[in-house]
Parts: sequence; structure tokens; C-alpha cells
Amino acid sequence: MNTEPVLIRSDGSEKDDDKSDNCKIDKGKVDKEKIDKGNLDEEDVDEEEVDEKKVDEEKADKGRVVVSWTGGKDGCLACYGAILEGFEVTHLLNFREIRRRGSHDINPALLYAQAEALGIPLIHKDFISYEQEFKKAVRELRDSGEIIDGAVFGHIETHKNLVDRICRELGLELIMPLWQRSSGQIINDLTGLGFEVILLSVKADLLGKEWLGRKIDENFICDLKKHNPSIDPCGENGEFHTFVTNCPLFKNKINVTESEMVLRGGYWFLEISKLEAGKK
Repeated sequence: MNTEPVLIRSDGSEKDDDKSDNCKIDKGKVDKEKIDKGNLDEEDVDEEEVDEKKVDEEKADKGRVVVSWTGGKDGCLACYGAILEGFEVTHLLNFREIRRRGSHDINPALLYAQAEALGIPLIHKDFISYEQEFKKAVRELRDSGEIIDGAVFGHIETHKNLVDRICRELGLELIMPLWQRSSGQIINDLTGLGFEVILLSVKADLLGKEWLGRKIDENFICDLKKHNPSIDPCGENGEFHTFVTNCPLFKNKINVTESEMVLRGGYWFLEISKLEAGKK
């Protein structure tokens, strides 16, 4: 039986502790300055004195970058932030570990569906050493004639030494729009900006299979706190992994039409077998 997801078109063919007692998300308070460093403070700037064309040209000349891509919310939000800053994303890079399957493991067909919705090419490779495979991928792109000036990562608290080293050795600008931001604010931004995200895998001893497919919405943090206050809202400790089904960058939504729940390696996984590209 073929378990590869089938993509069917509809037409047939930022770390501060979040100490707030209010676990509801304010959808109206999107911290765009943390995502888009190129934004101007409208209250401090006289619109008539702003050379809009000059601002647009400066933002659009940041350089060409690749994005580390897992299909989840952090990488996608980081990609969004980089594009808002004026970077041109040339490729999404996804790497799957050969020796073991972890919570971030995802069927490549789902990633290609996201890449198609974004209109950005995806490079998917297996790895034994993530560092070596990442550097190899960038070097191969450059050898093929691509200009790659930087790399975007969605890391919030971890792996900075690794990506610092990778970018330094490759002469890349390191871009980390979410680094050390509040998990609560990141979730706030996701919902406020119109990202649609579901839980694709959950740690079995912390979250039951009923959380699979759960959407990250304005009640998500509240529900997590009620269930287990120790769980980080962004799943920074490996509690869960997500899949983005829609965002402002997508030209179409990704609808899950067929799936099953599977327990593997201490995680519940939502194994998606069929997708549908729908209208936004």
C-alpha cells in the first residue's frame, strides 16, 4: 500500500520568561518589530518626510539566503521575518537523520507541499552529520552558480554555537529572527499574523494522542497550562513538533484530508496520507 501523501489541488489537478497569568493570546498585539527589524515606527516618523522608494530599495537589498526548514512553525515564522527584512529566500533546506527517527521527522512529501505553496525550491537530504550536510548543500548551490549570502534559522534557545560555526565557515550572515524571544510572544505572533499550525507529533508521556492535529490558536497556551504547566508553549524541550498548513506567504492552504495516529519511539505521530491544496 502506498503511504506517500498525495497532494490534490482543489481544482482537481524571540527568551524572556512569560510570567503573565493571562494565558489567552491577544491577537491584536503582534510584535512585528521583533519579527521585522526593518519596520519604521510610524508614530515617530513624518510620512511626508519618508522616501518610501529608498526604504523599499534598502530593504530589498539585504541579500540572498537559504532557510533551515523542518515544516514547523519556528522555521516558517523565521522565514517570514527574513523576507519582511528584505532578504530573498532562494531555497529551503531540510535534512533527515538517517540513524534515528525523532519528533521532527516528517514525510518529505509534506515539505514539498509547503515549498510549492511558498513558491520556493526545497532541497531535502538525509544526514549523518547535520553540520557537514548543511555546508555541503550550500557549497553545491554556490558551485551551481547560486549567490548565497546568509542562512536563516528558527532557533529560539538552542543550537546557536552550531549555526554560528556553520555560517562562519561558509562566510554566511547568520539570521535568527526568533532568538531568545518569549515563547508566548512567538505564539501570539503566529496567531495574530494568520499562521495556521497543527501539532504533528507529541511526546507521549506529556501529551496524549488527542493533541495530534490540534491547532495553535488563541486558546493554545491556556490549554497547555491547564494540561501541564511545565510544557513550553513553543515545544522548546521536545514536547511537540508542528506543521504549518497556511501562512501569509502561502499561495494556497494545505488541508489534511486523510491521516492516522501512530505511536513510535515515545512519540505520537499524525501520519498524513493525503493532502489537499485549498483556496486561502
